[in-house]
Amino acid sequence: MNEKAADYISMLNLVPHPEGGYFKEVYRSEEKLSKDSLPERYNSARSISTSIYFLLEGEQVSMFHKIRSDETWHFYDGSVVKIYILANDGQISEILLGKNLEDMEFHQVTIKRNSWFGAEVLDKNSYALLGCTVAPGFDYDDFELGNRDLLLSLYPHHEKIIRKFTKSIG
Repeated sequence: MNEKAADYISMLNLVPHPEGGYFKEVYRSEEKLSKDSLPERYNSARSISTSIYFLLEGEQVSMFHKIRSDETWHFYDGSVVKIYILANDGQISEILLGKNLEDMEFHQVTIKRNSWFGAEVLDKNSYALLGCTVAPGFDYDDFELGNRDLLLSLYPHHEKIIRKFTKSIG
């Protein structure tokens, strides 16, 4: 493991994340939005906003997943991260998250709700320390990990990337 990544994992008390990498929630607003004030896609009240630290190291990837809220990723340290967004129309877009604006890297990017997305560190000998902010706030009821067979049936022309960013079930 990269030494600086190990330091961040220790200092920030990061734990394994279900989609890959490591995380720790660092903010959850005390104020909530009632179910009645939210769009129908939410089944209960939500915090106004939440944020986490998120770290990917080396060969780790953030598996394809989607949530019911918009999610903004922030770059803090380490290697450039490539985020892959699979839209419902089957188009894949790629966004670089990093610190070199002149290289078309962004310091932050927002992934629209209900989009399948995953990410990887480009330098496999490095890591990336990121932040993720969700509004309305993250709730595991809103999280769906990509099912390889389902995504392959919907988007067979993206087989290579779907296989890379999903796990075989069974």
